Amino acid sequence: MVSWPELGTRVTVRYRRPDGSVPPLTDVIGHLLDTTPLVRVRTKTGAVVEFAPGNVVALRTLSDVPVRASEIRALEHAAALAWPGVEQHWLDGWLLRAGHGVTYGANSAVPLSNSADQAAIPAIVDWYRSRDLTPRLAIADRLSPASGWYPQRLTGAGEHANRVLVRELRADEHDPSVRLSARPDDAWFRLCQCEIPVDVLTAVVDGELVFGTLANAAVARAAVTDDPDGTRWVGLSTVCVADLNSGAGRALCEALLAWGASRGATRGYLRIGDDNHATADLARSLSFVLHHRARYVTPTT
Repeated sequence: MVSWPELGTRVTVRYRRPDGSVPPLTDVIGHLLDTTPLVRVRTKTGAVVEFAPGNVVALRTLSDVPVRASEIRALEHAAALAWPGVEQHWLDGWLLRAGHGVTYGANSAVPLSNSADQAAIPAIVDWYRSRDLTPRLAIADRLSPASGWYPQRLTGAGEHANRVLVRELRADEHDPSVRLSARPDDAWFRLCQCEIPVDVLTAVVDGELVFGTLANAAVARAAVTDDPDGTRWVGLSTVCVADLNSGAGRALCEALLAWGASRGATRGYLRIGDDNHATADLARSLSFVLHHRARYVTPTT
């Protein structure tokens, strides 16, 4: 009896092929998407391999494929442009964002250049305090202590820990029942039930935005931006689903990812809090896998 790990875990599975196959067994390495009614494993090429659970011979969990620090920085760059607040300021390799104090992402400084170091932190603190905002740094874990510059004077180990998940895109047609608009309307806000100002929601730097609504069931925001390496990303955010078991969330997100692909995006991402288990389940059903972890920290002076 196979003891399956958590969905999204990277695994290697040996399983029986159909009768008469040569060889009779084969292996697949990738991220575990489902275990019932079929086992589904997404390989590094994006292909999804399916087989019956009863055909599994052996299973082994693997560590996640290492992601280079440069890849993390590139994705964080695209994500910062997609959620930039209403005011931005570059300071010694850091991008400072302010958005009326609403949401951590729109009100934090993120290091996006190799030149970004702790010498800029006092000026970052002053910039936020001059706007009556709490100074916060948005730090990806791989871009922090190991780099040798990470500020020591922090309040605790961080707050609002989150994960950035990614997936490849397919050139699919979006579900026509999903309504796409350039700005959120009253129906979108009713379903979202968020208190984010319109100018924060509709802000993007060097990119495109769309707001998706699926009947009275789900809403979300998508933004297409480029990273410095030229990869075009579509990022999902403010995903709100009335009934998580209805399938509406998956249909909506697939439509927004298809919209991104139609704008030239080749990869998608989604940032979720470590305590947001409902959205994590939705992300796994959409074949998103872990890229890196991040958190927000407050420097003390």
